[in-house]
Amino acid sequence: MKERRINYVLVGGIALLHYVEGRNTQDLDVLMALSSFKKLPELQITSQDPYVVRANYGELQIDILLTKNPLFKKVHKEYATVQSFLDRNIPLASVEGLLLLKLYALPSLYRQGNFARVGLYENDIATLLHYYQPDVPSLLNEISKYLSQTDFEKIKNVMSDIQYRIKRFRNISPSDR
Repeated sequence: MKERRINYVLVGGIALLHYVEGRNTQDLDVLMALSSFKKLPELQITSQDPYVVRANYGELQIDILLTKNPLFKKVHKEYATVQSFLDRNIPLASVEGLLLLKLYALPSLYRQGNFARVGLYENDIATLLHYYQPDVPSLLNEISKYLSQTDFEKIKNVMSDIQYRIKRFRNISPSDR
C-alpha cells in the first residue's frame, strides 16, 4: 500500500495490538476510500455492502471499512496517527478512534445475537478505557452523532457498566488479587 501511495488507516484487532497485549485476530481491518481500494486489484472480494468490503489476499481476510461512511471518514481524518509498529511506520487509529469504531459496531452485534463478538468488543473497550483513560464524555458526544437515539442509549448503558467494572477492579487491593 505504501508503494502505491494508498491512504489507509489500520484499525481492528491488529491495531489494538499496538496499544494492548493479548488480543488475537484472524483478519486485517483498514479504513480507506473506495478509490484507494480500487488500486488493489489482487484483493478477491468475498462480500460487499455500501460501507464494508470483505476481501481475501491469499489466506488473509481483509475488511475494508470505506470512508463513505461518515464515522469511518471521521476516524480516518481525525483519529489516526502514524506509529512505529512491526518495524514500520504505519497509520493506526488512535485509542479514541478504536473506541469509536468498537462502540459504533456494538448495537449491530447485539441485534445479530453475536454474543462472542460482543464479548470481544466490550473487552477491547474495557481494556482501552482502563489503560488509557480517555475522555469518555467526549467519546459519547462524538458517537452520539452516528447512532440512533435508541442505540446511543444502549451504548451509554454499556459504557456505564464497563466504567463500573473498571472502578471495582481498581478498588481491589493488589493483595486481594
